[in-house]
Amino acid sequence: MSTTLPPMECLYVTEEFLLELKSGNRSFRLPHPVPVLRFLCELSWTLVRGELPFQKCKAALDSVEFVDKMSAVGLGSNFADIITQMAQDLTMSGEYRSRLIKLAKWLVESALVPLRFFQERCEEEFLWEAEMIKIKAQDLKGKEVRVNTRLLYQQTKFNLLREESEGYAKLVTLLCRGSEDTAENTSAATIGIIKSLIGHFDLDPNRVFDIVLECFELQPDSNVFLELIPIFPKSHASQILGFKFQYYQRMELNSPVPFGLYKLTALLVREEFIDLDSICAHLLPKDHEAFEHYNIFSSKRLDEAYKIGKINLAATGKDLMDDEKQGDVTIDLFAALDMETEAVAVRFSDLEKNQTLGLLTGFLSVDDWYHAHILFERLSPLNPVAHTQICDGLFRLIEKTISSAYNIIRQPHVQNCGSPAVAGIDAMDVTSSSGHVSLIDLPKEFFQMLVTVGPYLYRDTLLLQKVCRVLRGYYMSALELVDSGDGALNGESLITRNRVLRLHLREGRSMVEEALGACLLPSLQLVPANPAAGQEIWEVMSVLPYEVRYRLYGEWEKDDERNPMVLAARQTAKLDTRRILKRLAKENLKQLGRMVAKLAHANPMTVLRTIVHQIEAYRDMITPVVDAFKYLTQLEYDILEYVVIERLAQGGRDKLKDDGLNLSDWLQSLASFWGHLCKKYPSMELRGLFQYLVNQLKKGQGIELVLLQVCQGNPGCPGLRVWWELVQQMANVQYTENLTEEQLDAMAGSETLRYQATSFGVTRNNKALFKSTNRLRDSLLPKDEPKLAIPLLLLIAQHRSVPLWLTVIASDMYFVRLSHSYAVVF
Repeated sequence: MSTTLPPMECLYVTEEFLLELKSGNRSFRLPHPVPVLRFLCELSWTLVRGELPFQKCKAALDSVEFVDKMSAVGLGSNFADIITQMAQDLTMSGEYRSRLIKLAKWLVESALVPLRFFQERCEEEFLWEAEMIKIKAQDLKGKEVRVNTRLLYQQTKFNLLREESEGYAKLVTLLCRGSEDTAENTSAATIGIIKSLIGHFDLDPNRVFDIVLECFELQPDSNVFLELIPIFPKSHASQILGFKFQYYQRMELNSPVPFGLYKLTALLVREEFIDLDSICAHLLPKDHEAFEHYNIFSSKRLDEAYKIGKINLAATGKDLMDDEKQGDVTIDLFAALDMETEAVAVRFSDLEKNQTLGLLTGFLSVDDWYHAHILFERLSPLNPVAHTQICDGLFRLIEKTISSAYNIIRQPHVQNCGSPAVAGIDAMDVTSSSGHVSLIDLPKEFFQMLVTVGPYLYRDTLLLQKVCRVLRGYYMSALELVDSGDGALNGESLITRNRVLRLHLREGRSMVEEALGACLLPSLQLVPANPAAGQEIWEVMSVLPYEVRYRLYGEWEKDDERNPMVLAARQTAKLDTRRILKRLAKENLKQLGRMVAKLAHANPMTVLRTIVHQIEAYRDMITPVVDAFKYLTQLEYDILEYVVIERLAQGGRDKLKDDGLNLSDWLQSLASFWGHLCKKYPSMELRGLFQYLVNQLKKGQGIELVLLQVCQGNPGCPGLRVWWELVQQMANVQYTENLTEEQLDAMAGSETLRYQATSFGVTRNNKALFKSTNRLRDSLLPKDEPKLAIPLLLLIAQHRSVPLWLTVIASDMYFVRLSHSYAVVF
């Protein structure tokens, strides 16, 4: 750095410019605008060198126009920066430095530069020399160090016990009063007042945040607090809430965590003020500890459920006889529910102690399904839905989710209720009054809720029926939209629309199937004898193909062994069914038949499977059991058909006796039972069974399908037993292997004579007979589905290794039986 002012090439403060200023020419102006900083720097350099008096400074400023418009404050700030920069040149000669100090004083006295600008920017020595401060420069430096240390390094420790309470009292009063004011500018004013209180009373900000959270906990419906929380650091929120939860974890404190704290935490997580993982780190007990404790408790309950129905080998003969008394025929539909109630009461303390479960209830109370679903999946080994409080919160959320869709479905249902000709299915139409199909859309979260609640939907049968109606309306609306789109004119937009609708239908069907398999069907096992609930579930099942229904039936009881409540219900139903079947007879058919129906309403799969097992072993039970089935619903008839097909397809059992000619007793009993059942109850759907017969014939397995019970002249043709029983019972075709001459002659007569010769005393005007015959015909020759009659006949002929027309000619006996059978059926 030079010992004098550095030389500067003046572009604007030239010698000509200085001469004009010194001459006092007030009309002189520079022709072009000049940059502010460049002109001020040249002017200050000229003034310090003494080439221009200080008094001419204002005239110089008035004679120029700046490129950027500058206010007086801005001009003074630029002047102060230039003087400060020049004052840092400590090698400047004494004459120039003295003139620089005088220039600074003159600028302050002439009001061109405010004094505070120099005090903010200049060094302490220059300020002391210019008499701009009253203390020495060394003393000012020491004071500056002390102030900086106190502001930046000294820690303020708040003694909350000896702190002044006035500030906190005003804060609490403000928060309680602010929640009552609903003005839009309330939050902004409240934020300003809180900051003022913190600054004036020197309040601890974390303590103020804690008080805000406590007031929010007591007033969770106030939206003012949600706008106050962002003024505090987000990282402090989880720490403060963590300290609150840890306070209730102390052993000496027996008080549970208040629900308001759970709700407050859920609100902050939902509004993304805190992270879920950050708050879960403060909660107890840890997940692995809770899982171990629940596994021990659950294993004990499973052992108790498995013991239901087991025979005590140590019991005496008298005890066994007392259990088998004729007058003690009772059923217990509430045994599993009573066990579940006791288990929930025992686990109530776990709900109070497990803070993660409490936080789950908080999420449900604030309608935050996203984070609630995360906790449900995380705590699935604890089966959190079993707790009544959590289950009720989930029910409320499901009710809120389907409210709009249910109102759409309910309107045509209520309107059609006044018409006497409206059937159950027609009452659920989802078309609007204008004829356009309205789309009923359900969010994916709704189906997630149903999968989560599982079998516990039995606790609210009203909600169960609403869910069934909404699911059916949802699927039917998607199906009708696809059908309406198929009939429209072709076009690229319509093709794209149809593709989207079909994709929506496929996704909707998949979600409806999941809801049925994971929630509705398991819940039915726990509803004590409520046929209305079963009918609502059947309304949903009936819109699905029988293949889908049978798959759902097959997956129904897979998860029962992991749920003690469902397992206990199944074991109890199986035990009660066996007790009733031991006493079922023609004399007590009305009483015990209704008991069987009640058991089947509550647990259809277990009860019907147990009954079929008994019928396979005891053929004499067919007649009373078929008579008792008149109290069943359509859902139970459909499940019964699945059970029969399941027993037919089950491997590991011989379908022929040891002689290789005669059918096994279980197969004969099962075929006879199914034939009598279909004859008595024409509403049975037969398409699934016929498709099974066709599939078996395609595989070349026709033991249970052979039309003739025995072809005595053909040992390799053991007989289509099930098919023959259906034709024989439903079409009232009785056959004999040795027709008399009179019967053969009668077959050549009129229809009445042929019927009388083969009716074997059965009354002709039997309405049930006509219904069953028509049902058999409609099952083989449906209108809207592929017809199975001709493929079935061709496969039967192919199975016998001869063409159908040769089969008819091969045996007179076979011709008589076959022709009469199909004459009656078709």
